[in-house]
Amino acid sequence: MDQILNKVGSYWFNQKANKQIDSVGQDINSLTSSIEGGTKWLVNKLKGKMQKPLPELLKEYDMAVGIFPRDATNYEFNEETRKLTVYIPSICEVGYKDSSVLRFFTTVTGYLEKGKLVDIEGIKTKMMIWVKVSSISTEGSKINFAASMKKARSREAYEVLRDGVSVDKF
Repeated sequence: MDQILNKVGSYWFNQKANKQIDSVGQDINSLTSSIEGGTKWLVNKLKGKMQKPLPELLKEYDMAVGIFPRDATNYEFNEETRKLTVYIPSICEVGYKDSSVLRFFTTVTGYLEKGKLVDIEGIKTKMMIWVKVSSISTEGSKINFAASMKKARSREAYEVLRDGVSVDKF
């Protein structure tokens, strides 16, 4: 009888242990996928490559520093190709001083050049309906958003970092 109880107990213990190990593996996979966007950023930090804050990068390229939401702090920038990828914790909308609104996906990509961000994916603006922003450029005191039509706005409205408000969908 003791042998049977030992075998049943061992079997039960092994099953519980396997479930716990599987659960830990799933938790690690979940964590890995949730930080996918910041992975390269974290690797660069660990390698000792310090990247400047996003507003500094934008200022260096003559762009308004408040285009992206305040919590968009993780980004990747390839200086050779000029490809910029900005990671935002959740889909959100940002309202600006001039009453305009931009909606951001969790990943925004584009090519950063002096005074412009082109081939943008991941930003929409509200005109009469939500339309995809394809490029943003600056000309002196104006900031131009190219969507299905071009719209010029006061650059001053985009010079302050603002918080994004969470929304359900992009």
